[in-house]
Amino acid sequence: MIWLKKRTNVNEKYVLLSFNFAIQMAKKIQDSDFWYSFFLPYVNWQTRRSYRRFEVHGKENLPKDKATIFGVNHSNTLMDALVLLSSDNIKKVFIARGDIFKNPTVAKILHFLRILPIFRIRNGVAAVRQNDDSLNKAVDVIHDHVDLYLFPEGMHRTKHSLMRMGKGLFHIAIDANKQFGDENPIYIIPTAIEYGDYFRFRSTAMINFGPAINVTEFFKHTTEENEAVNINHLKDMLHNEIAKLFTYIPDNEDYDAIWEIVKMKNEKRAGGLYKKMLRNRETVSKVLNFKEEKPEEAQKLFERVMAFAHERERQKISVTSTAKKYPLLNSLWKLAVLLTGLPYFVASAVVTLPIWLITLIIRGKLKDPAFGNTVSYGVRFVLFPLVFVAGTIVLFCNLPWIWALCGTVLLFFSYSLFVDYCELSRRWISDVRWTFKTRLRKQYEALNLNKLF
Repeated sequence: MIWLKKRTNVNEKYVLLSFNFAIQMAKKIQDSDFWYSFFLPYVNWQTRRSYRRFEVHGKENLPKDKATIFGVNHSNTLMDALVLLSSDNIKKVFIARGDIFKNPTVAKILHFLRILPIFRIRNGVAAVRQNDDSLNKAVDVIHDHVDLYLFPEGMHRTKHSLMRMGKGLFHIAIDANKQFGDENPIYIIPTAIEYGDYFRFRSTAMINFGPAINVTEFFKHTTEENEAVNINHLKDMLHNEIAKLFTYIPDNEDYDAIWEIVKMKNEKRAGGLYKKMLRNRETVSKVLNFKEEKPEEAQKLFERVMAFAHERERQKISVTSTAKKYPLLNSLWKLAVLLTGLPYFVASAVVTLPIWLITLIIRGKLKDPAFGNTVSYGVRFVLFPLVFVAGTIVLFCNLPWIWALCGTVLLFFSYSLFVDYCELSRRWISDVRWTFKTRLRKQYEALNLNKLF
C-alpha cells in the first residue's frame, strides 16, 4: 500500500508537470507575463539613458485599436528593437531573422522577449517550413490588437538608405486581411529610426511614424489578381513612405559624398532632431538636383568633398569641428567645462571601471562595429545595478547619511557623465586640431558648400 501511494504521488507529479508545460506552450506570445512586465521599465529606462537625446514623432498617424504592422528601417542591430520598445508603454511583438534562434536556450529567451523567428531560404528548406507557424502567430498577434514590428530589409546596415525588402511582412498583412480584414482593417505603419551616430554610445535617436497604409482598402480597389504583383506594389509603397521619414540618401556611388555634404552643412545648427532631419532632407534634395542639372560639376565637387573627408579623418578631426566659425573660442569654453568637471570625471571613471573596461574589451573584438552600441548597452544593463548598489552600501557605511545621499545621486549619473565627458574631450581635441590646420580649413572653404546648397 505504501508503494502504491508513492507511485501515485509520482504519477500525479508528472501529470502536474505535463499540465503546466501544456499551459505554457498554449500561452500566446502576446499574453501578459509578470516577469516581462517587471523588467520592462528598467529595460526602457536603460535604453533612453543610452542616448543624450531621444525623440518620438508622428504618433498622430497611428490608428487606434486597429490591426497594425510596423515596417521599420534596420540600421543599428538590436538597438533598433530596444529603441522602438521604449517609444511608449504599448505592448509589442517583434519578428527577427530565424538563424539567431538555433540555440534552444536562446530561442526560449527570445520568445520570452516576445520575438518570433522568420527564416529565409539561405537557412535551409527545413527551416523555411517553420515559417508557417510564425506567420500564423503573427497574424494572431495583430488580430488581438497588439503591435507587430518587423524589419523588412531582413538585415541591418549602418546607412541612411534602404535595402530591398523581403516578403514576410506583406504575407502577414495579406493573410490577416483574408482572415479578418472585413471586420478589422489591416494597416502597415511606415516607421523610420534616425541616429546621430551609429557607432558612438549616447548619441541621439529619433523615431518617426508615417501615415498608415490601409491594406484592406488597397485590396478592395486593386484589380490585380496576382499576389506577387500586389506584394511588389505594397513593397514600393512602404519603401517610398519610409524614405520620407528620415534622412534618406540613394544608395549609389555618390552616397558617401552626399552624406559628407549633409553633415558639414547641418551638423551644428540649432533645433531638435526632427528639424535637423528636415534640414538634412532639404540638403539632400538640393544636392541631387545639382547632380541632375550639372552632372560634371557635381562629380568634381564630390571628388573634392571625399578628398577633404579622407584628410579630415586621417588627421582625426570631427565633422562637428568643421562647422565652427570660431573653433578657438569653442575649444576654450569646452576646456573650461572639462576642467570644472574633471574631479567628477575621475571619480566616475574609478567607480565605473568594470563597466567601461569590459565594454572596451568586448567592442575591440567585434567583427561588425555596428554591434558596438548593443554591447555598450548590454554591459551597462547588467553591471550598472551591481556597481550602484555596491557603491551605495560603501557610501552609507563610511559617510554621514547626508553626504552618502549626495554621493549616491552623483553615483547614479556617473557612467553617463563618464561617457559624455569622453565625447566632449574628443571634440575639444578635434577643435584644437582644426584651429591650427590652416591648409585644411582653406580646403574646406574652397568647397563653397554654403553658397552651393
